[in-house]
Parts: sequence; C-alpha cells; structure tokens
Amino acid sequence: MSDLIKKDQNGHIDIIINNEKGVDLPKPFEHDIYLFDSYVAGTTHVENIGEIYETLELGGKLVFYREPDNEDDPQAISIETSRKEKIGYLPRQDNVISSRLMDAGKNLFAKVEEKEMRGKWARIKIKIYLNDY
Repeated sequence: MSDLIKKDQNGHIDIIINNEKGVDLPKPFEHDIYLFDSYVAGTTHVENIGEIYETLELGGKLVFYREPDNEDDPQAISIETSRKEKIGYLPRQDNVISSRLMDAGKNLFAKVEEKEMRGKWARIKIKIYLNDY
C-alpha cells in the first residue's frame, strides 16, 4: 500500500483513505428507497416563504433535521432546502415513525413533487425517501 500512496502525486488515494477535504464518496450498493408522499406543514409561519418558494425546483432535494427538544412536538422533523433555508415541518401524523428511523441513525430526506403558492401559504407536496447505505 505504501508504494501506491507514494506514486499518487495528486493525493487522491489519501483523500479516499482518510476522507480528507470533506469529500462525500458514494458508498457501494447505496440507494434511495421511496417511503411515502406527504407535504410541508407550517409554511405560513416562514417569514420569507415567497422568496424561498421561487427557488424551489421540482425534484429538488429537501433535508430533514430532528428537533427532539421541540416543546410542541418531541418527534418534530424540520425541513430545509439544500441552502439551509427552513421551510416548515413534516406533518405530525407523518413524523412518529420517521423520527424513530432518524433517531436510529437512518438518513431521511424529501424531493419536491408539486408546489403552488396560495396567498401567503406555500403548498409543497413532497416524496419521502430513506437513503440506504
């Protein structure tokens, strides 16, 4: 192995071995499993939802974050864009099993399926996925 590393002048082997520079390498047999359809709840409480709505793309990825310290709902899962803009929550009726999966270390995310602006309410339908690796 040391001969191989010595011959790697660009440092690619070192990146792979040590995962330097924050490179997100694909994992063998990694795939996304579709779970169910839902929507983003609470968009009317997001101050700049109109601006964020304009940047949402159909099929765009949305990131889930657990909020176990949320006073209103200990199973709360907030939803953000890839630019770290919070757009709302997974509805309470959909977050019980999802929060358990996330608490067990599973990576859940969503993709924007449909979107429609109705006054100050952004109606955003999503598809929920489990990233299995």
